[in-house]
This record gives sequence, C-alpha cells and structure tokens, in this order.
Amino acid sequence: MTITGLLSALLVGVVIGALARLILPGKQAIGIIATILVGILAALLGTWLTNQMGIGDASGYDVFELIAQVALAVIGVGAVSGFLRRSKSKV
Repeated sequence: MTITGLLSALLVGVVIGALARLILPGKQAIGIIATILVGILAALLGTWLTNQMGIGDASGYDVFELIAQVALAVIGVGAVSGFLRRSKSKV
C-alpha cells in the first residue's frame, strides 16, 4: 500500500469514526485511536459489503457505500465502548 493509500484510509477512518460518535447518543468510553481504527475497519468492510451485494460503485464513492460504512462504524463504536465500559467496571 502506498503512502497516499494509508493517508486516505486514515482520513476516511477519522471521518467515518467521528460521524459514528456523533450519531450515537450519550458519552462513549472510547479514545480517538480506537475511534479511528473502528472507522477504518468499518470503511473497508462497508466497501467490501456493498461491492459484494452489487450496490457499490467500484469507480467512485457511492451513497449506499457511505451509509453502510457509517452504520458499521456506529455498531463498532457502540460495541467497543460497551466492552471498554464493562471491563473498567469489573476492575
């Protein structure tokens, strides 16, 4: 992967992760690094999923792809936040 690919994945991860945190109600117990990682994973998984379903546009960015990415990021941020909150309460 080129440096441009890494930087764009990081940028997309930040944006998707930030959107997920804005959509989720309340305060999330998740840091910025974990948010970026969840955002990157959601962006990659959302792109793959929409392409597999035949609704993704391989030549550019698609609205359905963005919706899938943000939805997956919301699920991911909620899951990681719940996991971190639960692990801190047991200590």
